[in-house]
Order: sequence, then C-alpha cells, then structure tokens
Amino acid sequence: MITFIESFIHELKHERIGTEKILALCPADKADYKPHRKSMLLKDLATHLADIPAWISYALTTDELDFGTNPYNPRPCSTGEEYVAFFNENVEQAIRDLEAAKEEILLENWTLRNGDEIYMTLTRLETIRHSFGQMIHHRAQLGVYLRLNDIPIPGVYGPSADDMGL
Repeated sequence: MITFIESFIHELKHERIGTEKILALCPADKADYKPHRKSMLLKDLATHLADIPAWISYALTTDELDFGTNPYNPRPCSTGEEYVAFFNENVEQAIRDLEAAKEEILLENWTLRNGDEIYMTLTRLETIRHSFGQMIHHRAQLGVYLRLNDIPIPGVYGPSADDMGL
C-alpha cells in the first residue's frame, strides 16, 4: 500500500509539470498587471505560486510559521525563467523533506500565525494537502491573468483551447 508521503511526492511531481508551464509564461513587462483593484499584482501572484512548495517543507520541518517573527518575503522574481527556477528549487527541497520525513509526524499539528493571531492549526498532513490546493488554485488564477493578456494557455491536465487551436 502507498503511504501518504509517497502519494505526496507523486502528486508534487505531477503538479510540477503544469505549474512550470504556467510560470514560464509570465512576462516581465506585465509584472504590475492586475485584473482588479483588489487583485494581487501578477508578479506577486507568480512569486507566491512559485513559493508554495516551500510550505510543504515548513509543514515537515517546523512546528509553525509566525509572520510576527518571520515576515513572509519570498525571493523576488521578474521573468518566467526566474519564477520556474525559484519554483523548482522549492519543489526539490520539498521532495527531499518528504523523503526524509516519517509518516507518524503527519498527524502532529502545524500552525500558521501572525503573533497572537492564529490563522490556522492543521495536522501536518492537512497542511500539505492545503498547500496542494493553494498551488492548484493560484495556478488557475494566474492562468486567468495570462488569458486576460492574450497569452495562450497550455494544457495542464489535458489540451487547452489554445493547444487545440480554438
């Protein structure tokens, strides 16, 4: 039977392919684009997406992430190549941390907070699942940003309308 850790490694490798495709398309000249005043800038969204695999590592190697003592400042990127490189560094570290982890720790709690304000406390397993959900969500969100800038979108789980020439 496959373990949760083995499943997470497999899923991360699978999600990596589509995420690389989307991040590679991020144009430097659209870094400050946002579709709505309440939306993130394209560069901030792409950087956040590229950083999400690091959250798998946090869940496995720390008990919490406290923005009050560790401000969230991922490495700034500005080109598709830089986003993909940053993403791949985080994926490779997450895979190493998953390979080194013991299945038993997945039931331990992990907390995301800002000082006394607790955003969430989940098991490490739930935190990793949450990270995958965030990766998929933000990848789709970034795809909308690209589409709104007339950048053809590649298929992630199958061919896209652009892949099919529609």
